[in-house]
Amino acid sequence: MTEPKRLFDIIPFQLEKYPSKNCISDKKDGRWINFSTGEVLSIVDKFSLGLLKLGVTPGNNLAIISPNRSEWNFVDLGILQTGCIDVPIYPNISIDEYEYILNDAEVKYVFVADMDLYQKINSIKRKVKSLIEIYTFDKIDGIKHWEEILELADESLREKLNQLKDNIRSNDLATIIYTSGTTGVQKGVMLSHDNILSDVSSIQRIMPINNSHRIISFLPICHIFERTAVYFYMKIGAAIYYAECIDKVGENIKEIKPNYFTTVPRLLEKIYDKIMAKGRELKQPKQAIFGWAVNLANHYHPQGRNNVFYNARLFAARKLVFSKWMEALGGEVKGIISGAAALQPRLGRIFTAAGIDIIEGYGLTETSPVITCNRFEDCYIGTVGTPIPDVEIKIADSGEILTKGPNVMMGYYKNPEATKKAIDEDGWFHTGDIGIMVDEKYLKITDRLKEIFKTSGGKFIAPLPIENKMKESLFIRNIMVVGENEKFCAALIVPEFDFIEKWCEKKSVKDYLDKGITRSDAIKERIGKEIAHYNKRFSHIEQIKQFELVDNDWTVESGELTPTLKLKRKVIRNNNIPLLEKIYSGH
Repeated sequence: MTEPKRLFDIIPFQLEKYPSKNCISDKKDGRWINFSTGEVLSIVDKFSLGLLKLGVTPGNNLAIISPNRSEWNFVDLGILQTGCIDVPIYPNISIDEYEYILNDAEVKYVFVADMDLYQKINSIKRKVKSLIEIYTFDKIDGIKHWEEILELADESLREKLNQLKDNIRSNDLATIIYTSGTTGVQKGVMLSHDNILSDVSSIQRIMPINNSHRIISFLPICHIFERTAVYFYMKIGAAIYYAECIDKVGENIKEIKPNYFTTVPRLLEKIYDKIMAKGRELKQPKQAIFGWAVNLANHYHPQGRNNVFYNARLFAARKLVFSKWMEALGGEVKGIISGAAALQPRLGRIFTAAGIDIIEGYGLTETSPVITCNRFEDCYIGTVGTPIPDVEIKIADSGEILTKGPNVMMGYYKNPEATKKAIDEDGWFHTGDIGIMVDEKYLKITDRLKEIFKTSGGKFIAPLPIENKMKESLFIRNIMVVGENEKFCAALIVPEFDFIEKWCEKKSVKDYLDKGITRSDAIKERIGKEIAHYNKRFSHIEQIKQFELVDNDWTVESGELTPTLKLKRKVIRNNNIPLLEKIYSGH
């Protein structure tokens, strides 16, 4: 078989090149269930035949709302084979957002994971005129189950299915993915089969992953980062294991012993924080050895600027301390790919020094998604690497990153004006991100164009680098820099509640018990010292002059974060007007 031209060609391609007993696996009722390549293809075909019997026609939009599980792939590929378009949606957004997306895309059928999601979608069904039926992946009494469509499969429709598949071209629309929406209404990104497959092909040329490797998948597959990664794993025949849920990732990693996986920085931060917390609980001399190893790793230079004496010490540190970090990740991990948000350089440095190679990439939903990526054999920590094959980048006079390539979207669904603004006449896509080139080779993201603001003194402030640096503090879970049209920069801070409680116990700080963490004078004074420490890295105008602590964490469910954990700045500002007034009153 030739290279896959449509996304649904990937499984037949795997069957011919790398037939596997473990194409996709997930855990149900306490045991791992494996689907072979042949089984996946059979189920996908049956689902396509069932959809045709149901009456779908090419061009219909069908939605999937579910965490990662094998059914996600069966339905996704089955939809695509019929010439229909799938609309993947996050399982943790608001009901209003579901209503908007389902109406905008005129979705006819929705496939949801469980009862909770069924109830949410069913509650707005009458408001979505196009919606015919909702199916669940879990079996629930009295509710239509997705396997009912498998049971509709009619072999007499096989020739029709084959004709439909033959008529689908590589540049046809495959999926509509609604962007996270940090600054307003979500837009539907239209990606063709070729958009995504071109990215898969480019990734294949730079990644050392092959059909002998095991992968654990826990990032939302509805996000293009993980979805493209999964298509890549399928194409090369790697074994894919879906984690049960985010809370069980650590447990599942120990069971599967993965060789590679993708992640987001926040999860790496949590792993790092847990490791450091355990290190602080060690007794001497083990605590001293742990501290020595971490300090050594903090000075690691992956570009090779380490002397022989340093390398000898690092070898010893890996044996004594970092080998246990490897065990926590299954003991057989070869590499981790981080994306979707900026990775703190210290995390990349310390994990890589520990023998766990982490590389960072960059991209957007509109670019399917990868634009640039570090390589395992050529990684510059603090940058997002070099362009992937067949993709170009350039920096505009404004500092904005522009890109061009076969991975750039077809456009925004029903929104030609937004498409025209995003893709210029020469085919360059305007990312909205600001960047610079390091050593004339590696791309470094410095901020988001729309997030840069100007103080009342006319100075431009890029909040992202300040926020990323401040989040290195063990006392700060999240932070948003503010100061637009004001005299100085300030910040709203979500404290690292769990760590701070332990710190209070250790330091005998009592006032938080009555006042609460965000109103404790001792805690605010301690966080102030953290701010002062990191302020030294920035110019006077960029330094945080005042801050206030917020009572609750910012989450996707509460509406302050996008599903990819980016700040919804407008929402956060609106939710914290009293605190902002307190900061700037009298100034």
